[in-house]
Amino acid sequence: MEPIISVRDLHFTFPGESEPVLNGLSMDIDEGSFVVILGRNGSGKSTLARHLNGIFRPDSGSVLVAGMDTADDSRLLDIRRTVGLVFQNPDNQIVSSVVEEDVAFAPENLGVPSGEIRRRVDEALKAVDMYDYRLHSPHLLSGGQKQRIAIAGVIAMRPRCIVLDEPTAMLDPSGRREVLDTVKRLCRRDGMTVVLITHHMYEAADADKVYVMSHGKLALQGEPREVFSNAELLRAEGLSLPDTTELVYRLREAGMKLPEGLLTVEECARAISAAIK
Repeated sequence: MEPIISVRDLHFTFPGESEPVLNGLSMDIDEGSFVVILGRNGSGKSTLARHLNGIFRPDSGSVLVAGMDTADDSRLLDIRRTVGLVFQNPDNQIVSSVVEEDVAFAPENLGVPSGEIRRRVDEALKAVDMYDYRLHSPHLLSGGQKQRIAIAGVIAMRPRCIVLDEPTAMLDPSGRREVLDTVKRLCRRDGMTVVLITHHMYEAADADKVYVMSHGKLALQGEPREVFSNAELLRAEGLSLPDTTELVYRLREAGMKLPEGLLTVEECARAISAAIK
């Protein structure tokens, strides 16, 4: 797969601050992949998210989106059509009193013809399983449903990549599952590149690649099995391990011989059963 986003030696400091938020960060995000970026609060995750579609510009280094430099003012509209951003609080993205009008807002502002807008809105709402709510008021929906509407509003722009900045942080477990199922489906079924930024470790279990940020740099990267087997480093970064990884870690500390890289409940159950026998 070719990278749709390439970040090289990215440095960024907020005006008036002395400490950099991003400090020499580099990464590639392959087209069509599901990428999770982990890190505790203050690690620079949200700042990075805003660099991926040109809301923030690097102090030095570069961010290329489908070959377009985010520092190039003349390409910003194309960059934001390519990479859509969903924020943590869906209420900050909902602007209309009717669901379908809210989803139509972005394509209308892009000058999309009305007939095409109708098709895009219907397709986006079906993609997030919210078509039956198209005439409802967004403000009467649950948190998970609101976030799915916010995602539909971005999908209606037809981006090649969607970046979600802690979209489950304000949701209950049911709402988290709704949103996670939606973004996984967009990637696996529809081929959209998905970048999920979170501090919930279990949300990274199905990712193609995981990046762990610390103090504006990458502390760790790799497939989920590789990343989660670095239990000591993750704990040092203030990140809680997924339940399965935590169980295996404690059992190994207690002397049980278990293989590394165990991730799913089924794998752990088989390995523990074999070790006991």
